[in-house]
Amino acid sequence: MARPIWNGAINFGLVTVPVELYGATEDHTISFRQFERGTSDRIRYKRVNERTGKEVAYSDIVKGAEIGGGDYVIIEPDELDAIAPGRSRTIDISVFVDLDDIDPVHYQKTYWLAPAKEEYGRAYGLLLQAMRKANKAGVATFVMRGKEYLTVVRPGDQLLILTTMLFAEDLRDPAKELKSLPEVTPARGKELDMAISLIDSMSEEWKPEEFHDTYTQRVEQLIEDKKEGREIVSEEAPSEPTKVVDLFDALSKSVESRKKRREESPEPAEDLSSLTKAELDKLARDLDVKGRSKMTRDELEEAVKSAKGTGAKKRRAS
Repeated sequence: MARPIWNGAINFGLVTVPVELYGATEDHTISFRQFERGTSDRIRYKRVNERTGKEVAYSDIVKGAEIGGGDYVIIEPDELDAIAPGRSRTIDISVFVDLDDIDPVHYQKTYWLAPAKEEYGRAYGLLLQAMRKANKAGVATFVMRGKEYLTVVRPGDQLLILTTMLFAEDLRDPAKELKSLPEVTPARGKELDMAISLIDSMSEEWKPEEFHDTYTQRVEQLIEDKKEGREIVSEEAPSEPTKVVDLFDALSKSVESRKKRREESPEPAEDLSSLTKAELDKLARDLDVKGRSKMTRDELEEAVKSAKGTGAKKRRAS
């Protein structure tokens, strides 16, 4: 069972609800160790005193703020807590807003908020239901691990959801960061209509479960191939930029391609490469694939693809 990463309370008006904060996401990125090329020697990083060259225990490290001329002011952890007593234990909702009014560029990371104890469930449930009925989200600030966060608290299906956000001053001005801002020239009538048609043909309901981290899967496959001494298969190179003179033609072909694909595949194609062997086995069982118990994962994937293709042809023929 997951442990809370923060304990405190939500304050809105004169109401205080003790809550616990839980991570709502996890990172599936594959971690690599570092080695010196041509050797099996690991590269390690240590916390070293630059004067003595000796390693320093984490508990003996304090923060220092540079004040100029190579001088620093040393800050102890309890001194940071003392300047804002209680701030690291409260989520203070200052206003309620419509979620659509918040530009997603501000969003950072998402967490679950749960009542700290069962006895606080009534007040927690009241806030959850009131926000859901009003269709509002609360904008709040709180301090976690020595840093103040701007957050938005919104109602989920079962829990309150907290998402940390960037402050306005954290966002860079593109006019200052880019060499030059793109000059948006008026689109030609036919090109604009065709581009809208392509967008319409590609529009579907948002189904997050249909999207998977395929790059990590390829990295895993690369590791497995190198482990087994298999040949490494390279992916296709990125597409070349579309020339301006070919823009309308490219749009037209894209629309036709989407239409043809939908006619040939009335059911959305499932990304079988992202499924586990157990999930593929269940699909194979539903499709009545014979001999599935003796198949490897790759063989199961091919068998399911074949069975699905046969089923689609039968439906079109009927």
